Amino acid sequence: MDDLGYTPITLGVEEARAKTKNVSSQIFDMIGIKQGKTTEPGPGVSTCDEDSEHLFLSRHPWSIYGVSPDELTRGFQRLKETLPKHGWKIVEYGPNTSANKNLELTADSETDHYAVNAELRVTGESGKEQPLILVNVVSGCFRAPEGTDLNGIY
Repeated sequence: MDDLGYTPITLGVEEARAKTKNVSSQIFDMIGIKQGKTTEPGPGVSTCDEDSEHLFLSRHPWSIYGVSPDELTRGFQRLKETLPKHGWKIVEYGPNTSANKNLELTADSETDHYAVNAELRVTGESGKEQPLILVNVVSGCFRAPEGTDLNGIY
């Protein structure tokens, strides 16, 4: 165990991306908005500050949009209710510090080193912003397999 508070599992970069994409898919399913549109880019990776030569994390920011604010609100509520049933602990919930006081939640997985932050954005500056749920899934640090060069990963 190092200064992370846990011993990182060894995982290849592509395996870590796949694992993070899987966690994101579970979050998407919990929100339960099938007819919404989602942003495309898949999970990215970056090095961990604690040991940038050997440790990296995976992050997957995405959003769901293209449905009514009411639908988004119900999806956000479903996420809040469903996360604890799937081994997630909600560590923060409530209005954030933005001008719109958007509803935000942060949850930590109790089985894996993952966290999710979700923000419900249904009120924009005079309606200019598209209503959406913004989701960011972030892993803890993974140890790269021996011989992996983490320079220039993304």
